[in-house]
Amino acid sequence: MYLTREEEKMLKGEMGYAKQVAMEILVALGDIYGAEKMVKISSAQVSGVSYKNLGEAGVEWLEELSRDGRVEVYTTLNPAGMDIERWREMGVSREFAEQQIRIIEAYTRMGIHPTLTCTPYLAGNKPSLGDHIAWAESSAVVYANSVIGARTNREGGPSALASALTGRTPYYGLHITENRAYSVKINVPNLRDEYDFALLGYVSGKLSKEKIPLFSGVESADQVELKALGAAIASTGGIAMFHIE
Repeated sequence: MYLTREEEKMLKGEMGYAKQVAMEILVALGDIYGAEKMVKISSAQVSGVSYKNLGEAGVEWLEELSRDGRVEVYTTLNPAGMDIERWREMGVSREFAEQQIRIIEAYTRMGIHPTLTCTPYLAGNKPSLGDHIAWAESSAVVYANSVIGARTNREGGPSALASALTGRTPYYGLHITENRAYSVKINVPNLRDEYDFALLGYVSGKLSKEKIPLFSGVESADQVELKALGAAIASTGGIAMFHIE
């Protein structure tokens, strides 16, 4: 896998511990998926925020990275495991709340915006057509690829964070133009509202599996309807993109 001089410096630890760990993650992913190089990104969306998912080991890992790790691109954060202000009303224990706050503080120290949303494109993180990005959160990934026209694979929390810290992601999958073509065409009747779009996504995700669908016959769609379609299709299939004609 080809690395630039700056990327090699990151990998060797010459630019700090956090960037070294991050580049090690990305190089490993690149090797797994046969990426020939890294590509620079314009933004990231990081998942892996809830203390219920991370546990104490995850908290300690994030705090370790936050000692010298700072993100290189605009980065936003997925929802946490509680409401940050009204957690008592939710019946969340003080112990859980304290650990959850540690997680958010670690991310914030790294320069990540604590938006705590799964729709980053509605919270200031909206890339441009053709931008390479590294987003976790499957529904946001579908929206970015399909509606905005940015380019991202379905990242996990660690890989999205690694990309944020380095400003890079391995060049494979949906970053490559040829891999963004549709492979199954689905003719649909007139869709009336967001519930119809969500149902279309639910069914087509199950049928298409990991194939990129082209929906034919959609007369019009607004942002809410496209968001519902993308969220549903991501929940039932391994799909990260769709087309509409």
